[in-house]
Amino acid sequence: MPFLRTSLLSAEPRGVLKSLDELFALAHAMEQEAANRYDALAEDMRRQGKDDLADVFARLAAAEREHVDSVTQWSQMRRGKSPDPALVRWEAPEALDPEVAAEVKTSRLMTPYRALAMAVRNEERAFAFWSYLAAYSLDPEVKKASEAMAKEELGHVATLRKERRRAYHRQHEQDSAEASAAPQPPIDARRLELRLVAQLGELEQRLSGPAAVRARDIRQQASKMAGATAGFGTFPASMEREDPLEIAEALVDVYLDGAERASDAVSVESLQQLAEQAISRLAWLRSLLAD
Repeated sequence: MPFLRTSLLSAEPRGVLKSLDELFALAHAMEQEAANRYDALAEDMRRQGKDDLADVFARLAAAEREHVDSVTQWSQMRRGKSPDPALVRWEAPEALDPEVAAEVKTSRLMTPYRALAMAVRNEERAFAFWSYLAAYSLDPEVKKASEAMAKEELGHVATLRKERRRAYHRQHEQDSAEASAAPQPPIDARRLELRLVAQLGELEQRLSGPAAVRARDIRQQASKMAGATAGFGTFPASMEREDPLEIAEALVDVYLDGAERASDAVSVESLQQLAEQAISRLAWLRSLLAD
């Protein structure tokens, strides 16, 4: 199944909610956990001197705390009490995938746009979670409340998508300005894929055994991807001087963004496949270069 069409939930919830008290407890825990994760990322970004990213995560944390307060008020209005953490019977989907959080901390190409794209995916997962519970709930009140939670999460998705679009336009304007100021014309994805092919060839020569075979496979894949990306994407010519990881990350970004903005089904399908291949390639490269 193509990347981005897979289920938003990695596994089905472990049961159904049996009461409104359970629902409010679980919703409160999910929103609080998300706020804590974003607060921690904001602090990490501050320590790294990435103030623009720190500001993004601080805003996300503040928004999640507002959601926590909303759930508390809803519980008090409907049940006359605040949510009880002791009623959370099983784990909800994590607000932020641990691997994604690790990438945020270590990626040299993390931008406000990518951070917001990650937040959008998190809210989409929450929407899918509450939609699932609404569909399978046996209690009419719980079903209705789960549907309301799903609708609320969908509103969060819409808000974050707007923020993400604004971040994309700001980043695109900055990249365009840098490219126009450069002495060399910008390059496309094909040129960058071919540069990666050359770097992978050098890497293959330094490795041996299974690692060398994997580097060869990735190199051959990059060569094929180059043939499908002529004229697509815009990068400053200086990107060719970056290391393989930075180039691979940049290519992931451009394919993901292209799939998001494409208007016809053929282009969407093609770019999703390129994004899937590029993400797998990036994971393998990190493994090879870490050895």
